[in-house]
Amino acid sequence: MRIDKISRDKTGLFSELANKLVYSQNELKDFLGFPISEEAFAEQIEIKKASFPKENRTVITSVLNDNYSLSMSSGKQKKNLENLALDNTFTVTTGHQLSLFTGPLYFIIKILHVVNLTERLTEKYPNSNFVPVFWMATEDHDFEEINQANLFNQKRQWATEQSGAVGRFKMENWEEFRSELCELFSNHPDSEVMNCIDAYEGSNLAEATFKLVNAIFGEMGVLALDGDQKELKKLFAPIVKREILEQLAHKGVQKTNSQLETAGFSAQAHAREINIFLLDEQKRARIQQKGNAFFAEGIGEFTAEELTEKLETQPEQFSPNVILRPVYQECILPNLCYVGGGGEMAYWLQLKGVFEWYEIPYPLIQVRNSMMIIDHATNGKLETIGWTTEQLFEDVDALKKQYVLENTEELDFTELRKKKDGLIEAVTSVVNRVDPNMKGFLEAEMTRLSKQIESLEQKLLRAEKSKFEKSLKQMDQIKDRLFPNGGLQERSANFFNFCSDGKVQEHLLKMKEALDPFEKDFTVFYF
Repeated sequence: MRIDKISRDKTGLFSELANKLVYSQNELKDFLGFPISEEAFAEQIEIKKASFPKENRTVITSVLNDNYSLSMSSGKQKKNLENLALDNTFTVTTGHQLSLFTGPLYFIIKILHVVNLTERLTEKYPNSNFVPVFWMATEDHDFEEINQANLFNQKRQWATEQSGAVGRFKMENWEEFRSELCELFSNHPDSEVMNCIDAYEGSNLAEATFKLVNAIFGEMGVLALDGDQKELKKLFAPIVKREILEQLAHKGVQKTNSQLETAGFSAQAHAREINIFLLDEQKRARIQQKGNAFFAEGIGEFTAEELTEKLETQPEQFSPNVILRPVYQECILPNLCYVGGGGEMAYWLQLKGVFEWYEIPYPLIQVRNSMMIIDHATNGKLETIGWTTEQLFEDVDALKKQYVLENTEELDFTELRKKKDGLIEAVTSVVNRVDPNMKGFLEAEMTRLSKQIESLEQKLLRAEKSKFEKSLKQMDQIKDRLFPNGGLQERSANFFNFCSDGKVQEHLLKMKEALDPFEKDFTVFYF
């Protein structure tokens, strides 16, 4: 197993703010509780221990125990569920949309990161327990963002006309999608991949995703959590009520946004006057105020009293948006740290004021590991053409030109360029001596000469490239494999692409071993 590292800023694929969140949170300390470090967890533990209500711990423990009583749980999961009832147990959380069959690779990377982080914390703080939690974004309503899995260069989709919170989608037309998955791995009918596909079912998409995550990560002790549950929403109801009637989040975000802009950064998420949705079977509609009344488009209009009564009796019908979802998470979990992507963490910087308004401790935040996996076939091509890890991130046309020049004896233009420069210098000297007024004409002619020679070089280079057609084609194949559509592999390729042999746990453990939760650089993993 070979692991290389490269600075994120050298990849050219991460924003300046995302890089600051990784390498220099101290520069952003005004927008954070504490900059992330192993040592920072000591103080975060004390803050959360002092502020997290016993009632909330009792409820979250009960809910998770009920959820896992209906599914097979591993020994580690059972131990984590037992520990969660104790006041010295804390969670480390990541989350993601309910992407089909895990969707992009970073779905898997996020969860491995929090698993590794809890293990590291257990070593450093043996008097506390740490539980990895995966927050399923079941209330998200943007189905187009999640309705496909990129498997073996083909997009597999689930066709459904349902709308609203995706976690509540019924499993209509599901068998067609699952059959396509089974066909992809039909050469290994008794494999771990097939076990994952078999587990991927339920009464709705939330249940199916819960079972799939459990099949993949259960042995690592990961607890998957669906926030769209009545008992959990009851804990959050007081904050929802204040948000509707007092509209505090908007004030907090506005203040922080102005500070961010002063620091040279733009806001990532937009706060509404009311940052709560109403849910029904087919809709997730934003609550808006008009005069003294409130309405949710397509659902209904309410007085303040009616909406408050509805919140008391049906809290599960109220859903936080992107601004308040983090507050909901920190309200119901004894959480210390949230791990997410660079863009996701950027909008967390807008939220410190919101947490302060609602008197919820702001957690440590950490940008997840980023990884590129180089499989055996791709590695073989890399060895043939001799690219280094750093060259993977360079412009492919420049690399092709460099490759041709380094591997041919006929196309060393050094001497030709020297003679060209000498000729231009000699002609310039003669013209300046004979008639200095010809300077403009001279410059135009010398420019034309240089371009003619450059054109000749390019034609010779193209002719020489044809001799290296196989190697140059391999370069394109490598780039397409590692940077689909010009982006990072982890943002589109599916984990199961690397499980064509049917094995899951073996490859998952390889990835886990290659990732370090406090590694800041980009990881290139030769699989």
